[in-house]
Amino acid sequence: MVNLTQGKPYKVLLRYILPLFLSVVFQQIYNIADSVVVGKFLGEWALAAVGNSYEITLVLLAFAFGCNMGASIVTAKNYGAKNYVEMKSAISTSLILTFAVTAVLMAAGFASARPLLVLLNTPAEILPASLSYLRIYLAGLLFLFFYNVSTGIFAALGDSVTPFLFLVISSVANVFMDILFVTAFGMGVEGVAWATFICQGVSAVAALTTLAFRLRKIRADVKPRLFSKGACRDFFLVGIPSTLQQSFISVGNIALQGLINTFGTATIAGYSASVKFNNFAVTSMHQVGSGVSNYTAQNLAAGEERRVKQGFSWGYAIAASIGVLFFVVYFFFNRQIMLLFLNRESTEAIEVGHDFLSIVSPFYVMIAAKLVADGILRGSEKMGLFMVSTFVDLALRVGIAFALAGTYLGARGIWWGWPIGWGVAVVLSVAFFFAGVWKRRDKASRV
Repeated sequence: MVNLTQGKPYKVLLRYILPLFLSVVFQQIYNIADSVVVGKFLGEWALAAVGNSYEITLVLLAFAFGCNMGASIVTAKNYGAKNYVEMKSAISTSLILTFAVTAVLMAAGFASARPLLVLLNTPAEILPASLSYLRIYLAGLLFLFFYNVSTGIFAALGDSVTPFLFLVISSVANVFMDILFVTAFGMGVEGVAWATFICQGVSAVAALTTLAFRLRKIRADVKPRLFSKGACRDFFLVGIPSTLQQSFISVGNIALQGLINTFGTATIAGYSASVKFNNFAVTSMHQVGSGVSNYTAQNLAAGEERRVKQGFSWGYAIAASIGVLFFVVYFFFNRQIMLLFLNRESTEAIEVGHDFLSIVSPFYVMIAAKLVADGILRGSEKMGLFMVSTFVDLALRVGIAFALAGTYLGARGIWWGWPIGWGVAVVLSVAFFFAGVWKRRDKASRV
């Protein structure tokens, strides 16, 4: 565990964020491995089936992210203030709330899986496979949520290494199990889903067990409450806006998926592959923002506003560097990396991926500024302003996509919604940061 309120900010952030970034790399192997195995061993139709379900799973991941951020910020705030009794109470409260949220989502998901896929204009030939994949994913939702919340708590305590180690093991295992279930057992798309289910289950149990042992080493003066109303309030204060932000983005992506589905299986397959590469890049930079959130929460609780300002500069430098790396790979080698998912005969799908990545990747350095500024807004619990730029981005992205898809640009018009929406959102988020809205108004709010 690391105290993020001490030491030179750039050194603290580099040591803290590097494992977080590497965790994203291996987390994305979960997603990419599914598509690589499906696309190579089962074909373009199967890749389209998994990709079609992917947008719905992102809505569920939005709730997991909200629970992660709610637990993370409330833990980091108390850890930074050295209030260990309330910190332990906040952690148990977060786990109870996460279980309740997951139970509701699982029930709603099983009831609405088929109607949602039909609503997405899912082609009849891939509907059964999409539905099977989605149902197995829903069955493992509790593992997914508890793992995400556990990693959020580790990160709040300044430990970004332990979650990384769990991800390395589970991600490598996921790759081998994908291949085993699809090729040796002939389980098709369902095999990929079951491989993810098993790996997430093992990761969740290991993370919760390790967290329990870790917390025992932190002494508290009195026995913490199992459930705290104050922690519950703080959990939802951060968790609900974080969930809404990610959910609305995912709902917007679902609307876009429905539009993309009208262009046929090849376009669906090309988009399914390329959007995972894009999400890899954006999630990597977003993880820097999440690290800055915990850094901000700890430092504001300790009264170190100056360090928060420095955190923005160094956080952006790290995120932008990551953005440049992804831009170089995606812009100059997009056709080659698309062959990870598709065979050379899928020329139309490869060209779709080429167009998408060529249009969005030059703007990664720009979106990095928004993600870091958003991290500070989350860490300071200024969630209303944090959501404003997200909604503007989403509205523009979806609106532009539907407006341009019917023009001579076709599917390329959809892709241009990303950089335009990002550009406006960046201006808003960065403006909020420089306006100083994240600063604490009184000492009482630091606890």
